[in-house]
Amino acid sequence: MKKWIVGRPSPEAVKTLSEQGGLTRLCAGVLAARGIDTIEKAMQFFNQQEDEDILSDPFLIKDMRKAADTIQQAVDEGKKICVYGDYDCDGVTASAVLYSYLECIGGNVTYYINKRSEGYGIFSGALKKLAADGVELIVTVDNGISAVEEAKLAAELGIELVITDHHRPGKVLPEAAAVVDPHRADDVSPFKDLCGCGVALKLTAAMDGGDYSMAMEQFSDLAAIATVADIVPLTGENREIVRQGLRYIENTENPGIKALIEAAGVKMPVSSAAAAFSIAPRINASGRLGSADDALRLFLCDDEEQAAELAENLNRLNSERKNIESDILEMIHEKISEDPSILYRRVLFIYEEGWHHGVIGLIASKLCEKFGKPVFILSDDGSSARGSARAPEGFSVHKALSACSGVLGKFGGHTGAGGFSLLKENIPAFESLLQKYAAEEFPSMPVKAVRADKIILPEELNVDNVSSLKLLEPFGEGNPQPVFAVPSAALKKVTALSEGKHTKLEFVYGGVTVTGLLFGQKTDVFPYKAGDMLDMLISPEINTYNGRTSVNVRIADIRRSGIPQNKYFAAKETYESFKRGENISSVLLPRIVPDRQELAAVYRAIPKGRPADLDGIYYSVCSETMNYCKFRISLDIFSELGLIKTDIFYETAEALPVDHKADLESSEILAGLRNSAGRITV
Repeated sequence: MKKWIVGRPSPEAVKTLSEQGGLTRLCAGVLAARGIDTIEKAMQFFNQQEDEDILSDPFLIKDMRKAADTIQQAVDEGKKICVYGDYDCDGVTASAVLYSYLECIGGNVTYYINKRSEGYGIFSGALKKLAADGVELIVTVDNGISAVEEAKLAAELGIELVITDHHRPGKVLPEAAAVVDPHRADDVSPFKDLCGCGVALKLTAAMDGGDYSMAMEQFSDLAAIATVADIVPLTGENREIVRQGLRYIENTENPGIKALIEAAGVKMPVSSAAAAFSIAPRINASGRLGSADDALRLFLCDDEEQAAELAENLNRLNSERKNIESDILEMIHEKISEDPSILYRRVLFIYEEGWHHGVIGLIASKLCEKFGKPVFILSDDGSSARGSARAPEGFSVHKALSACSGVLGKFGGHTGAGGFSLLKENIPAFESLLQKYAAEEFPSMPVKAVRADKIILPEELNVDNVSSLKLLEPFGEGNPQPVFAVPSAALKKVTALSEGKHTKLEFVYGGVTVTGLLFGQKTDVFPYKAGDMLDMLISPEINTYNGRTSVNVRIADIRRSGIPQNKYFAAKETYESFKRGENISSVLLPRIVPDRQELAAVYRAIPKGRPADLDGIYYSVCSETMNYCKFRISLDIFSELGLIKTDIFYETAEALPVDHKADLESSEILAGLRNSAGRITV
């Protein structure tokens, strides 16, 4: 179960936005829940001014004029220029934007993108190679702000350097002809949250005299993909770049973008979600498993047939990436099955030899989402190991890595994610320091939360209301697709989709019958049946079939109505403390020891012959005395006695066939708990 945080927008603000802004109350409620609670804020959100005023003057970014002048001079003098990009979607698209522009204005231009094995940022070996190839000017995109030593090497090699980046700089800036980064301490530009491709887009506008017309028409399609892929806030200027970019994608003249959209099976018009979850992963796959050059060549390609071949190659790499992820997840499943203590630690820490470095960050993200706790995954490539980390809100990956810096080589990142490297021999010490940091800084570990904008009323689930939410697009980081809470809905029907891989529900909410889709929910372990009263978090969508338009919903989360979530998470934390062998307070200990009657109730709720969802089983037995900790301890007792099989990775349990009566008194877990509780009460 995830923690739900449901917004409560001010009724006065909703009324004002609806009446004065001409919005539906549903749309106004979403805005008000997100702090956009006045007409002035709403006008700013919707960019109610001329397009050219939305995007600030590119020359307001520090060193932008120097960068434009330096590059233009190199073009005029016929110097060999190299666009130096990063290997992710942002870096590849930024490279395509700047390379295409420089080629268009007659520049003698080439490009270089690191291989993942060379690491992030300017690579000294690449500098030497480029110098030998006669490169006289390097322009970085989406990297370079931390390349202090590499900038010195470039100067020694006789290469002039222009840096464009969007990552936060360190205390010392690299020495270069220009350092363009909105996060510079001395930068006065009004919008700081551009991605690397956004900065490159502004550079092309600067070189075109500061006018955005050409830049937006030619390159906003690539910049839109990069902006949603790099998870920068989709507000302000980013919102306008994505809004216009998605519009230009519909009629893009770039054969590579056309081919990739077709290969990915994306329908027009392309949404920000499709760009983020269908297009961007295929671009990233090239840098993760092959060479990012493959993706860059796709966007620079003029031939439609060649573009189709390159796009299909990215498709193949993306499928390969998915298979590798699946294999690694199954290996992690096996590891946790063999050593369940891994999952009960404050930080989920997993190490293995030979795992592909290009996908472990994605694996960490999936595990963080699944288990709601910080995840650090490492894989070695000989004497050293590299890792990726992801964490829920409230736990800073960067602070955790900083606390362990004594045993690390390189590390970096921010609150929610990071990367690091260390010697193989230091892995045990690193995990020890990491778990120590978590224990000292978080007596109670942060709980992963899912946010809903507001409770949606039954009468608000109609075509006109749901259609009005399109006004809030494009959706992405900082402006997510609206999510609403549905309390006390009656489940009417459960239907399996795609051979049971997904589940369709029909439920009645306040007299309104609604169809909901649960993607990734296997029907055979779905814990509810017709007649159950459920709470849900949903995202409503418009569905058109056979000329009929209706409202369907995607279900983001679901639980039985009336579950007190604060008690659930407190009891879950106590259970994990118990599994780690930590002391349980004298107040709590008696409350987690199940009696025979409670054990019998739990056992009866576990189905035979098929796995069932743990939370679903708990919801059917929870009461004032049966808290989640006591429930899980009951399952542990049954597992110990060979009565049930639990899979804590997939969070399921099933009763096993037995031909004898089990003796509860033989359980060491139960005896130990009774003994500890007895010492307290005596």
